[in-house]
Amino acid sequence: MTIAASIPSVGLASAAGKAGPAPRREAVGVDVGGVKVGGGAAIVVQSMTNTDTADVDSTVAQVAALHRAGSELVRITVDRDEAAAAVPRIRERLERLGIFVPLIGDFHYIGHKLLADHPACAEALAKYRINPGNVGFRAKKDRQFAAIVETAIRHDKPVRIGVNWGSLDQELLTRLMDENQAGGFPLTADEVMREAIVQSALLSAELAEEIGLPRDKIILSAKVSQVQDLIAVYADLARRSNHALHLGLTEAGMGTKGIVASSAAMGILLQQGIGDTIRISLTPEPGGDRTREVQVAQELLQTMGFRQFVPIVAACPGCGRTTSTVFQELAENIQADLRRNMPAWKSRYPGVEMLKVAVMGCIVNGPGESKHADIGISLPGTGETPTAPVFIDGKKAATLRGPAIAEDFQKMVADYIEQRFGVAGKAAAD
Repeated sequence: MTIAASIPSVGLASAAGKAGPAPRREAVGVDVGGVKVGGGAAIVVQSMTNTDTADVDSTVAQVAALHRAGSELVRITVDRDEAAAAVPRIRERLERLGIFVPLIGDFHYIGHKLLADHPACAEALAKYRINPGNVGFRAKKDRQFAAIVETAIRHDKPVRIGVNWGSLDQELLTRLMDENQAGGFPLTADEVMREAIVQSALLSAELAEEIGLPRDKIILSAKVSQVQDLIAVYADLARRSNHALHLGLTEAGMGTKGIVASSAAMGILLQQGIGDTIRISLTPEPGGDRTREVQVAQELLQTMGFRQFVPIVAACPGCGRTTSTVFQELAENIQADLRRNMPAWKSRYPGVEMLKVAVMGCIVNGPGESKHADIGISLPGTGETPTAPVFIDGKKAATLRGPAIAEDFQKMVADYIEQRFGVAGKAAAD
């Protein structure tokens, strides 16, 4: 068996030549605090705090920031009594702020005890995440796993069974390694590892169902840190079950490395129709913005055409014709302004996320790209006449000149949004 052999074809084009992803895998739908995961629902973006959950103020602030950035589910660490006791207060504080994002409790080692000792925590959470590799050891493993599942049943909560290769069930791995050796080593050590990850998820889900947790209360994940391993594991898991799947490349890393690795792995799986909810697990820079992982997840889904979160800003990469930085600064300002205003605009301007803006740097592709956008500007390149034609709905609408080109265009974008997506604009269109 090879990694390539275990991956089904992507199916980039139909017989008619239409490009697009493979049909979405049919997964059982799971309701997570009012957010639908699987069952044909849109792919859900989630994130996780890195605050001490016992610190209510900082955790509330970060959950609020993640939610405002677009996270539809937020996971928090519940690792000790103080954290468990804080969860109901965090939930209450968020609701007073008008934030009703579902909270997921991340449990390891003593989750069964924390949920039993803090029933208000068990009730306040929208979902529990448990790791079958460290839910308990030896004789205690099944008993403590069962205790968490029974708590979920009592409180009518779904559970994510989240396998991670860094904390894989060693008894299961050892047994599979022994079986592979006895069979004459038909699989490599890496293939046995991947099989152990998949089996850990499937066997745990089977046990949860035997205890009484229905399949529409179970989400599976199987996280590894290497791109090809993730693709192979999820392709196998998707083939062998119809559970809703959470995608994520664990320990993806910092900066561009983490972004590229996560996008490469999850982009291939999403193109195959695999994945119902995703998280981009970026290591933030010291003091960095945690919401970056939400933005990257949204951009991945939007770039691939699965969802639309914010207006698209097309901008050329620049070349020797564009030695001025005006178009770069304008593109950055427009994009930042659109993202900053989206939380308020979602209700004020329904459909504004479908807007397409073009900010181009010279006459080579500038006019053509601007015509394809809803509103676009072609700035003068090096040596060109200092004029900037603006195109609206494919037609030239104005020519901007002078030192205030950037400010004038930003105002035109704001006016266009009001006219097209505002109440008056919609009424006129009707």
